[in-house]
Order: sequence, then structure tokens, then C-alpha cells
Amino acid sequence: MNTIDPGALLGPLWMLLAFVGLGWLCARRLAIDPRPIATLLIYIVAPLTFFRGLTLGGPTPGYLLLTLGLFVTASLLAIAVGRLARPFFPAQEAAVLAFSAGTGNTGYFGLPIAMVLLPPEGVTQYLFCLLGITLYEFTVGYYLSARGQFSVRQSLARIVRLPLIYAFLAALLVSGLGLTVPAAVMAGLDVFPSTYTLLGMMIIGMTLGRVSIREFDMRFIGACVVVRYGLWPLLAGIAVLALQATLGISTELAAALLLVGVVPMAANVVVVAMELSIRPEKGAIAVLLTTLAAPLLIPLYLAGLLWLTGLR
Repeated sequence: MNTIDPGALLGPLWMLLAFVGLGWLCARRLAIDPRPIATLLIYIVAPLTFFRGLTLGGPTPGYLLLTLGLFVTASLLAIAVGRLARPFFPAQEAAVLAFSAGTGNTGYFGLPIAMVLLPPEGVTQYLFCLLGITLYEFTVGYYLSARGQFSVRQSLARIVRLPLIYAFLAALLVSGLGLTVPAAVMAGLDVFPSTYTLLGMMIIGMTLGRVSIREFDMRFIGACVVVRYGLWPLLAGIAVLALQATLGISTELAAALLLVGVVPMAANVVVVAMELSIRPEKGAIAVLLTTLAAPLLIPLYLAGLLWLTGLR
């Protein structure tokens, strides 16, 4: 992968934004409540999507190390930002900001882009990076968000109920025992990745359809943008340079890591905030603004980071 054609990215990027617009129309014209859809994503669509991807990808120690590395990085970043945000933001907003700091729209948004940019091996590596981010979202990230209004015990009880953890363990068990998932089951699961992307982007628009101008908070939005489009690309570039100097990683893996660093804010910021009732409207505005900037910024960021890391 020596070059990135911005034209190859613009089609998928604008289609994802069209899904956001479709969600906005559904909320404004059909008065659809996005909360049941958020619950559906968390408890059904996401677990089955990742179970399918993990069983197809075949977890290996190297792939799982990618998952662990991204999980630890996301968790540490969220904890650090959460501590820094507490003196400046109300508890619920600080919780949303902490959650958003550890994640990005690596799934609903980044996975379709990875399929355009990367070869099959790179897509698999990206998927395991994505898994680390997603596990953070539904463990450490979910706990940090819940702690904005729940006790430690209540927060942990909510995490234990999340099925994504069990889907991950089930996929590891299937792979470790050498079991084969029936072809009919896998064929049925084929619809879930597209559903995951469609509903995840639409829920941003649905939430925005209920937003009033009072929810526009430049201080909160600015903090989200600095973390997502300032800190994350910097960390991704440093990580690739460090790994190149020590382990000599492949071009595909380097590109996958860089893509993780340049995607917009996670739609799951809205999904989790909605599930926990912690100011989803403010999160939705920040997610929308970073998503609208993505068609311009992602090609520029990737081109610059590829040049910086010697991959272009």
C-alpha cells in the first residue's frame, strides 16, 4: 500500500454521512425513538457482528496481542482524560468525555473504510485492533461512563450484563477447540456487519433530530475534537514509528493502526450515553461535527502519517 487515493475514500465516507441524514429524517418525520435501537445494538447486533468476525479471522497470539495493546491504550487514555476533565466539567459530561477519549468510530465508520483501503490481511489485523477498542467501550469505558451517575457496584453489575464480553469468550472457545460453526449459521450472520454500520450511523442522526440549540456546548465539543483529531493521530504515528524501529511491522499493520488513529468520534459515544441517560445530545453534536470533517481530514491525515512513517 504505497498511496491512498482520496477518491476511493470519498464514496464510502459520504455514504456513511448519508446514513446519518437518514436517521435524522426518521427522527424528525417519523418520530422514531433511538433508545430501543441503541439497546438493540449493544445487546444483539454488536455481539453477533464481532462473534462472526472473530470466528472468520481465527484468533492467533499475534492478533490477540493487537487487541490487548489497543485495549490498554484506550483504557489508560480514557482514565487520564477523565481525571483531567473532572475539575472543568459536570460529572456526566466528564464521564462522556472520558469515554469518548478512549475510542473512535473504528467500527461503524472505520471498518468499511478499512475494507476499501486494506488487503484481506490488513482488514483482519484492523478487525483485531477494532476489537480492542470495542472491548474497552463495553468494559472500562462503560464503567467510567456509568460511574458518572451510578455506584461502583451498580456500574460493575451493568458491565456483567453486556453480551459482547461473552461473544468474545465464545469466539475464543470456538477457535481454541477447533470447532466449526455450521455454514447455515455463518450465512445467517452475514447480515450483521452491514446492519451494525447502518444502525450505528443512523442513531447519530436520530439523536440529532431531537437536539436543540441549547445543547451546543463549544467547550465540550472543543475538548472532544482535540482528543480525537489531535491526540489520537499523534499517538498512532508515534506507535507505528516505535514498532517499525523495534519489531519491523508490516505495511498492512502500520496502515491499520494509522486508520484507528484518524477515524472520527465513536457513534457508540451516543449509544452508550443513551443507554445510561448521560447527555446523549451533547455527544451527538460532537460526533456529527467530527464525522462531517472526516471526508476532508481522513485522506489528509492518512497521507501525512504515511509520509511521516515512510510508507508512502
